[in-house]
Amino acid sequence: MMKKKIGVAVALLAAVVAVVVLVRTALFTSMQMKAQTPPEILIDAEKAASRLAGAIRFKTISHQDPAKFDGKEFLALHTYLETSFPKLHAALKKETVNGYSLLYTWKGSDPGATPVLLMGHLDVVLVEPGTENAWNYGPFSGDIAEGFIWGRGSLDIKVVVTGAMEAVEYLLGKGFAPRRTIYLAFGHDEEIGGRGGAMKIAALLTSRGVQLEYVLDEGGSITDGVIAGVSAPVALVGIAEKGYLSLDLSATGEGGHSSMPPRETTAGIVCTAVSRLQDTPFSSKFGGVVTQMFRYIGPEMSCGNRIVLSNMWLFGGILKSQLAKSSAMAAVMHTTIAPTMLDGSVKDNILPEKATAVVNFRILPGENSTSVIEHVKKAIDDPRVSIQPLGYVDEPSSVSDIDSWAFNSLQTVISQLFPRVVVSPYLVLGITDSRNYASISRQVLRFTPTLLKADDLARIHGTNERISVLNYEQCVKFFAQLIMSSNG
Repeated sequence: MMKKKIGVAVALLAAVVAVVVLVRTALFTSMQMKAQTPPEILIDAEKAASRLAGAIRFKTISHQDPAKFDGKEFLALHTYLETSFPKLHAALKKETVNGYSLLYTWKGSDPGATPVLLMGHLDVVLVEPGTENAWNYGPFSGDIAEGFIWGRGSLDIKVVVTGAMEAVEYLLGKGFAPRRTIYLAFGHDEEIGGRGGAMKIAALLTSRGVQLEYVLDEGGSITDGVIAGVSAPVALVGIAEKGYLSLDLSATGEGGHSSMPPRETTAGIVCTAVSRLQDTPFSSKFGGVVTQMFRYIGPEMSCGNRIVLSNMWLFGGILKSQLAKSSAMAAVMHTTIAPTMLDGSVKDNILPEKATAVVNFRILPGENSTSVIEHVKKAIDDPRVSIQPLGYVDEPSSVSDIDSWAFNSLQTVISQLFPRVVVSPYLVLGITDSRNYASISRQVLRFTPTLLKADDLARIHGTNERISVLNYEQCVKFFAQLIMSSNG
């Protein structure tokens, strides 16, 4: 009798769970906007491509070593932009910030309308020595061939600098006048932290009491075939970014000849510390940006995926274990640990008096550098290991509101110009210049309308960086439409 009652209870519970699962799946509806026809924007794609190509030819490279900085290249690029976009430079106020960064102000007609700011950066990363011959076209050639514009900056991120300027030049030619003020901010050192560029521009605007409706920087793009389970391209709009921290782990002790080593050498102590740390990863978490991303992408997936993603209360453990198999998805769910540098003896038979390891952490929103250091101390559990921050520390950003006018405006423009694309919020794993503007804008978004397939991801900071002429034309139209829609 008892077994029968238990069986009935289990059956009832299973039925209730099944009903809840089905109801939640049915309510898991699409978050995508119905595509609207945008106004006609006619861009001379060939001339626009040639202007981006010209900007690529300036070797505005950021180096970690300040002695290698070539300011002449940046100033020459300034001059090139001025001659390439005459209407913009006649109508907008131009300011050079800290010698090499640029800030443009397009004054709006309504002083009560909160301004918006579009960002990019003038600098690019260097080409890894020895890889120059692997490029189909020279990395600073700016060649236009095979339907593409080739070279450093075509994806990261002179495409935004000239794309936004091209859009302003077009709108000025059409007699458009903004209702709200538009700022264009182009830093010169984003690739090495943005301390001299974006940070100075943000400080200047702060000193003037400027508050921004939203900031748009790089960070996300339109990926095709990258997000598993979604057949359509996905426009990833960064609404937050992880923090950045590097820790120096060091141990000191007796040096001497390696033929008479102590039981534990300084190098061994540090290696053990790194091993213990890697064996104690940060816990993976759902919630926040990850949940919001699944809410936008999930309804566009197959029925099975929709059932799982709409019922994470039931399937969360299974989902988490599956996502952890992907480095990219695992990084979205937890603070990452990446040992990057080791240093010890100067010779193979000499015991180092000091050994060090550098470990880089990308910090999940909701955690901070203090909690990371505490985790590291507990994991290593060895007082002989000194733990010190190395270089600058960036805490995780705040999370922008997906229900805000800013996000909705951006989603609308993406849907207009790329009607097949699924728009989704996401967490930026790296850091961008936009973090410097958090104090003057609550809505900081990170998106560039570049179209990237899986094999294109390696082109960013890699070999054969390029953008198609068609995609660049779409980028210009995107910025023109965004400016117009922000002033409706």
